Amino acid sequence: MEKTLAGQTVNVTEEGYLTDKSQWNKEIAVEIAKEVGIEELTSRHWEVIEFLQKDYEETGKIPTIRRVKKVGEISTKDLYELFPEGPLMKASKIAGLSKPASCV
Repeated sequence: MEKTLAGQTVNVTEEGYLTDKSQWNKEIAVEIAKEVGIEELTSRHWEVIEFLQKDYEETGKIPTIRRVKKVGEISTKDLYELFPEGPLMKASKIAGLSKPASCV
């Protein structure tokens, strides 16, 4: 299905995850963040988003929370504070990645 974000038409799943990562940009990320209840993306948010994207490019998989903590050096506590109520699900969505397999 199609959706307009930041003035651009993008392809998304029924749950709002981008289906084409090449359509992602920072303006779209900001709009997705607002949709999931995060009004402002701070430098810490971007650190998580950039780690998820980089790790996905390197491994072909969305990292688990454990990997974000261990390899990304972002504490689980910080992750939950930055992306409350489903940190990996929200962070992946904002990063333009698909829904993590571990999220229901």
